[in-house]
Amino acid sequence: MLIAAEGGGGAGSFTPLLMIALLFAVMYFMMIRPQQKRRREAEQMQSGLGPGDEVVTIGGLYGTVTGVDDETVLLEVAPGVQTRYARPAVARVVKRAEQEDEEATPAPSTVESAEAVKE
Repeated sequence: MLIAAEGGGGAGSFTPLLMIALLFAVMYFMMIRPQQKRRREAEQMQSGLGPGDEVVTIGGLYGTVTGVDDETVLLEVAPGVQTRYARPAVARVVKRAEQEDEEATPAPSTVESAEAVKE
């Protein structure tokens, strides 16, 4: 009777190891991988900062980038008031400088371009 009980326990000892491995796999895909993706996107955003970009800091301060250094960003928070922040302190970019240039030059309307094609 003792021998029969030991024989059935061999397959059951593999199940907890499989559950632990499955738990680690789920943790990787649900927590670690998305965090790495967010960190990579934040680093890319911070490295792409340039003069004229409107940004928000992690403290909630809105400002316009006036200068960029290797480790710091110079923000104009009010006319004539400039403050220096570390690049990681920039939480997000509200508006890129290129977007402002596109908005300043309006595109020709479709009616005008259609009339030009007819002539």
